[in-house]
Amino acid sequence: MLGRKSRLAVRALAILVSAAAVTSAECTREGLLAAADSYIAAQASGSIDGLKLSATNFTYQLNNKVADIKTGVLSQPLKIDLNRSTADTVACASYTMLISTTGAKPYVISTQIRHQDNDTSTISLIDTIAATTGALFFNAQKTLGYIQKENWGTLEEGQRVSREELKRVGDAYLDMWTDAKAADSIPWGTDCERVEGSQLTRPCGATLPHGGSQKPNGNRRYVIDETVGSVDVLCSFDSLGNMPDSHEVRLESGKVKYVHTVTVLQ
Repeated sequence: MLGRKSRLAVRALAILVSAAAVTSAECTREGLLAAADSYIAAQASGSIDGLKLSATNFTYQLNNKVADIKTGVLSQPLKIDLNRSTADTVACASYTMLISTTGAKPYVISTQIRHQDNDTSTISLIDTIAATTGALFFNAQKTLGYIQKENWGTLEEGQRVSREELKRVGDAYLDMWTDAKAADSIPWGTDCERVEGSQLTRPCGATLPHGGSQKPNGNRRYVIDETVGSVDVLCSFDSLGNMPDSHEVRLESGKVKYVHTVTVLQ
């Protein structure tokens, strides 16, 4: 039998090995997208049984408020006409857009999923902005028609910009309502398109706000994916009122190509 000192040494070694395993855990793109796929399947079925939710630290947030996952939009099976996901291996988070045009309620949904300790095997947060009839410029069928035509393929290395630049552009977009200089700091592409609910603006650098509001858009949460040139920001759109909001921007070769907004009126 091991003596007391030996048992303590073995226990200490086990703790060190466990700590090393946690430290060396890697948040992978494959793991993030697999978790996003499980979320899409859950929304299609209206059942959360297939989601690997953290047993000790899970939160479900719907339209900027903590909610019961068993009664939220995830409890409603939806026929999904379009889905697309991006992955942020630095923040260990993913972003998914879903569009459902049929059923009792059509939806355009923006969801960020987050994982703790670089462990994509469990989900710690599902953070959803869900727009339906009555939301700003809402028309799921028109939104679907616009976004189906877009190309969100992986960018070549030479077309990508840094994570810092993607965040800067995302912030500058949301700052346009309070900062008169923000709009001019954004690298607008000449062929960019902005989809706000059912409204399409081309080029998206036209008809922009240049300050005027005193209240900044706050509570910003980011998912940044350099491989597709995207930043999604969930926030409270406070400049025009307390509205749950998602703004997603894609940059190609340093220029804004697409902007999507999903805004819920309250």
